[in-house]
Amino acid sequence: MSLTPKRRPKRDLSSSSSHPSTISSKIEPPHNLFPSKQEFPRLIAVLAIASSVALTCKFVANYIDHSPKPFCDTNLDSSDSLSNSCEPCPRNGECNQGKLECARGYRKHRNTCIEDGDVYERAKKLMEGVENHLCESYADFLCYGTGIIWVQEDDILNDLDGHQLLENYSSDNPVYVYTKMKAMETISEVLETRTNPNGKKEFKCPDLLVEHYKPFTCQLRQWISEHALVIVPVCALVVGFAFLVWKIRRRWYLSTRGEELYHQVCDILEERALMSKRVNAECEPWVVASRLRDHLLSPKERKDFVLWKKVEDLVQEDSRVDRYPKLVKGESKVVWEWQGM
Repeated sequence: MSLTPKRRPKRDLSSSSSHPSTISSKIEPPHNLFPSKQEFPRLIAVLAIASSVALTCKFVANYIDHSPKPFCDTNLDSSDSLSNSCEPCPRNGECNQGKLECARGYRKHRNTCIEDGDVYERAKKLMEGVENHLCESYADFLCYGTGIIWVQEDDILNDLDGHQLLENYSSDNPVYVYTKMKAMETISEVLETRTNPNGKKEFKCPDLLVEHYKPFTCQLRQWISEHALVIVPVCALVVGFAFLVWKIRRRWYLSTRGEELYHQVCDILEERALMSKRVNAECEPWVVASRLRDHLLSPKERKDFVLWKKVEDLVQEDSRVDRYPKLVKGESKVVWEWQGM
């Protein structure tokens, strides 16, 4: 065996490079791979038809999947509804032969039964009317001793029968019956209830609620009566303090105003005395006290006898002024005369 390695024959590069057309023919795609200009519109039409068919199939499949199932009969249990591929009958509804009928006072909303808003509002207004009537009557009883406390259920039902909210319905109308029933249920939840010895159900306004129906004067009177032990001493203290302040202000006023009037009296008497000493003077040296009072005091101050009494006391204590009676125009008058030092 020969160990000499065999040499691989070399490729003739010159021969391969000398035929470029052969290489390009192997790389380029065939001419019939893309449609021609005449076949292109036909291809677009085929693609449009295929897309529309696909979308239609998808829509039909979704509609079949989401189409509403029939409702199960009310007497079927949950296991039966699963086996029958039907929707369970919702609350407050009755189902028969796959159809849903909502109970009175409820209306259908998709696959459920919801409470009728009109009936609810009408029942709420009926309840508020009964509440106002009972609470106002109880408030009158607590404040003035008139009115009633407990009202029988039959009387409330009779009042509801004549209410204007139900006047457009007959007594056997389902809406009429359900509205009254709903109103009575709400009334039983809000008001206090009891059974009288005759077995009749009665209603009363709660004590916390009746406070909002009492008049302001009644609430004030009751508050005063409940806190009388505190209010009386406080009021007495306030009145006593106010009287003390008034006495102090009164004393200060009499003192200041009395002294002011006293100085005016002295000035007038002194001037009158000087004028009477002049030659050929026709005026008298004295002055009638009552005339002097009316001259110095305002009409309001003349009603205050204590004020002028204060002036008289100051004049009497003054040794420069003489006080004596004198007959003036046939009447006895008290006159004041300035004597000086």
